[in-house]
Amino acid sequence: MQDQDVIREFLVESHENLSSLDRAFVELEKHPKDADLLASIFRTIHTIKGTCGFLAFSTLEKIAHQAENILSQLRGGQRELTLPLVSMIFEAVDAIRKVLASIEASGEEGPDRFEKLTERLRVAAQLTADESCDSPEIQSVPSQPDPDSSVPFQTGPAALPGPLAEPADGHIASELPEGEKPEESVVKSSAVADANIRVGVGLLDKLMDLVGELVLTRNQILQFNAEREDAALNTTSQRLNLITSELQEGVMKTRMQPIGMVWNKLPRVVRDLAVSLGKQIRLDMDGAETELDRTIIEAIKDPLVHLVRNSCGHGIETPEVRVRAGKPPQGRLTLRAYHEGGQVNIEIGDDGAGIDIPRVKQKAIEKGLLRPEHAEKLSDREALNLIFQPGFSTAQTVTNVSGRGVGMDVVKSHIEKIGGVVDVFSRPGQGSTVKIKIPLTLAIIPGLVIASGGERFVIPQVSLLELIRLEAGSSEKHIEYVQGTPVYRRRGSLLPIAYLNQVLGLKPAGQAEAVSIVVLQAEDRQFGLVVDGINDTQEIVVKPLGKQLKGLTVYAGATIMGDGRVALILDVLGIGKRSGVIAEFHEQTRAAAEQKTQSEIDLQRLLLFRAGSFERLAIPLSLVARLEEFPQSAIERASGGQVVQYRNRILPLVPLRSLLEPGAPCPDPAPDPVQVVVLNDGDRSVGMVVDQILDVAEEAVAVRQKSHRAGLLGSAVVGKRVTDFVDLNAVIRLAAENWFQGAGELPNDKRILVAEASAFSRGLIRSGLEMAGYRVIEAADPDEAIRMLEQQPVDAVVASLDLPPGGTSALLAAMRARPEWEAIPVLALAESAEQVRTHGGRPMGFQDCQVKFDREAMLTSLARLASALASAVPEPVCAPVGAEGKR
Repeated sequence: MQDQDVIREFLVESHENLSSLDRAFVELEKHPKDADLLASIFRTIHTIKGTCGFLAFSTLEKIAHQAENILSQLRGGQRELTLPLVSMIFEAVDAIRKVLASIEASGEEGPDRFEKLTERLRVAAQLTADESCDSPEIQSVPSQPDPDSSVPFQTGPAALPGPLAEPADGHIASELPEGEKPEESVVKSSAVADANIRVGVGLLDKLMDLVGELVLTRNQILQFNAEREDAALNTTSQRLNLITSELQEGVMKTRMQPIGMVWNKLPRVVRDLAVSLGKQIRLDMDGAETELDRTIIEAIKDPLVHLVRNSCGHGIETPEVRVRAGKPPQGRLTLRAYHEGGQVNIEIGDDGAGIDIPRVKQKAIEKGLLRPEHAEKLSDREALNLIFQPGFSTAQTVTNVSGRGVGMDVVKSHIEKIGGVVDVFSRPGQGSTVKIKIPLTLAIIPGLVIASGGERFVIPQVSLLELIRLEAGSSEKHIEYVQGTPVYRRRGSLLPIAYLNQVLGLKPAGQAEAVSIVVLQAEDRQFGLVVDGINDTQEIVVKPLGKQLKGLTVYAGATIMGDGRVALILDVLGIGKRSGVIAEFHEQTRAAAEQKTQSEIDLQRLLLFRAGSFERLAIPLSLVARLEEFPQSAIERASGGQVVQYRNRILPLVPLRSLLEPGAPCPDPAPDPVQVVVLNDGDRSVGMVVDQILDVAEEAVAVRQKSHRAGLLGSAVVGKRVTDFVDLNAVIRLAAENWFQGAGELPNDKRILVAEASAFSRGLIRSGLEMAGYRVIEAADPDEAIRMLEQQPVDAVVASLDLPPGGTSALLAAMRARPEWEAIPVLALAESAEQVRTHGGRPMGFQDCQVKFDREAMLTSLARLASALASAVPEPVCAPVGAEGKR
C-alpha cells in the first residue's frame, strides 16, 4: 500500500512537471537565449529522472537521462538550440507521457522500450558544436515512432537541415516547406493527475478557520432553535448541522497526514547513531499510515527524534554486552502508531538493558531532586518518572548524544502542550518503552461544558474519564479526608478531590441538590473535580488566549458558545497542579489505599434498570457511554431493525424487552420518550432500549447464580435485592454481528488477572467471568499486570494477544522468569478464529487460546486449566519470545 501511495504521488508530480515543460518550451521558442529558462527545463527533466530511477523504472530513466544530457549542453552553452533538437526533446517528453500512462494503467512501464529514440538522443548528445542534428548519423535512425506504437509523437521537421534562424524579435523561425503544417503534439490525460490538486498550507489553514467559525454559528443556531422550537427553523437547522458536520470532517481530512512523513528521516538517524556508537540497531516501524493533523505532526517531530536518539544512546547495548547477556548482537528499536479511543498512541520501544531504577534514585539524590528517605518509599513507576525532571541524566559522560540532562523534560513539555500524555515503562534487562498519547487535532475538539461559580467552562473530553453524581446528603458518606486531602472512595481506591470554585477563586454555590464530580486524567494521575453542574458535550472551536493571559496555567484557551458568550477551556494538568491534588496525594494516601479489604477491591458501580417483566436488571456502569432519551418519532427502521440518528451517526437500537422475552406483546401505548443506554467502543456504538432507568449502585456482587436464559448472565444480590445481570455480548451481537470476530462448572472462587488494553473489552470479559463466580483484577498493559501479580496471588491469567506495549510475549517472559509465577496458567485471547487456527490453538508459551468474546469457550478453557493446575504444572508448548533457554 505504501508503494502504491509513492507511485501515485510520483505520477501526479511527473504530470505536473510535464505540463510545466510544455509551457517552458513555448517560452523558449520566443527566447532561445534565456539561461534561466533552460536551467528550469533541465531541473524538471532531472527531477523526473531521479525519481523514476529511485522507483526502478528503467525505461523512463534512460529516456530522461539522454534528454538531460542534451539540455545540460544547451544550458552550459556547449551547443546551439536548433529546431531538430527541440523536436527530439518533444519526442522524449511524449515518450515519457506514454510510459507514465502505462504505469498508471498497469503498474508497469509497458512493452515499448523506445530504444530507437534513446539511441537518437544519445548520438545527438555526442555531436560536437559544429555538427548538426541533420547529420547522417542522426538521419540513419528513423525519426518516426515504431509502426506498432499507439502514441502519435510530434516529429515536426526533425530532418530539416541547418541551425535555427533567430529573427529580430527573438522567435525561432520554423523553416517548413511551403504549404506544410507541423503536426500537433498529442497530450495521454492522466486520471490520477486530474484527481489530485496541490493546495497551499496557508489556504488550508484559512479554510479550517472558516469552518471553525461555521461550527460556532451552527452551535448558536441550534441553541436558538432549542429555546423556541420553531418547526420550520428546526428542519433548516438540522440540515445546517448535517452539512456543517460533513464539511468539517472533509476539511479535517485535508489536514491529515500519515505519521510516516515524520518517520521517514529516522532510519538515517538510527543508522548514523549506530555507526558512531559502535552498535548494531535494527529499526522496525509499524503503523506509518496512521494519520494525524498537520499541526500535531509538526509539534511531535523533535520529541520523536530525541526519543529515538535516547533509545540508541541509553537503551540498546553494544554487541559485546548483548552477547554476554544472552541476546543477539543486533538490538531492535520499534516505532508503533495506532488509533485508540479518539487519540493516537505512539510507542518507541527497545530491547536494551532497560532503566536502572536504583541508579535513577541515586542520581536524583545527587542532583538534589529527591531526599534519601523519600527515595526508599518511591514506587518503581514514580522513580521512572524522575527522568522527566529538568537537568536529569544517568549518563556517565557528556557526549554529542547524551549526558547534558536536556531532552526528556522538553519532550514532556512539548507533548503536554498539545494536550498529550507521555509515559515510560521499563523491564530490567529486557528494554524500555515510551508511550505517547496525543489528540488527533487541536482545532476543533469535543468538550464537556460545565458550570461553576455562575460561569461556564469547557473540559477537553480527551482528559475526561468518568462522571459521578452524589445525591444531596450522600456526599459526606463517600468523600473523606486523608492527611487533610479530600478523597472519594471509588471502586475500592481513593480518588483525590479538588473543588473548582476554590481553585479559581469563584464565589461558592448555594446548597445543591447533588454533588457533581468530573473524574479527570492528568499525567499519570487521576483526580476528581467538583463542579456546580454538568451541562452537555459539544464540539468546540479552540481559540488561543491573548499573550497577556499566557501565564494563566489553569486555562488552555477559549471558545464561543451557542449564545455568543465566551467560555474558558480548562487546562486539566494546570488545575491538578494548582489545586495541589497531584503534588499532595503521596505516600499517606497510597498507604491508606493499600489497606483496603478484598471486599472493597470487588466493589463495582452498577447501572440498575427494568425491562418487560424483569423488574431489576444490571450492567457495569463502566461500560455505559451515555444515557439518552429519544422521542418515538425519531426512531426509524433500517436493515430490519430500529435505528436513530445520533451524533451524526446511525445508532442501532436493541429493545431489551424483545431480547429477554421474544414474542411478548409490546406495551400499549408505547413509552415516549424511549430510554436508551448507549454502549460505545471507539467508533462502534449500540443503544439498548430499556423501560426505565432505576439507580446506580456501588457494592461487591455476591451470592451469584448462573443463568441459562438467553440474554442473561445470571443473578446476584445487589442492594439486598436479587438482580439479573444482562449479557451484553448478546445485546451487541443482535445489533452488530461483526462487532466481534467470532461452559464449565462454577469455580471455587478463583482469582483471574485479565490483561487487555481496551477498557471496554476488559469490562465485557470481567462481566462474564464474575457472573461465572471468578474474582477478577484488571491490567491494561504488561507492566500493570506485573504490578498486580506482585500485589496479590492469582490462579490464572487471561491475556489478549495484542497487548501493548511490547506484546503479550513481554508479560509471558516476565512470568516465566519468576519461579513463583512460572506455574500460573495463561489463556490467550485472539481477535478471530483465524488467529486461533494460525497458532494451532496454542501460541508460544500459552496453555490455551480462544476467541476473545466467546464467553462459553473461555469459561470451559479456564475450568480445564484450573483442573490441570490442581494435578500438575502445565508445560508450555515452546519458550516465549525473549526467554531464551527456558521451557
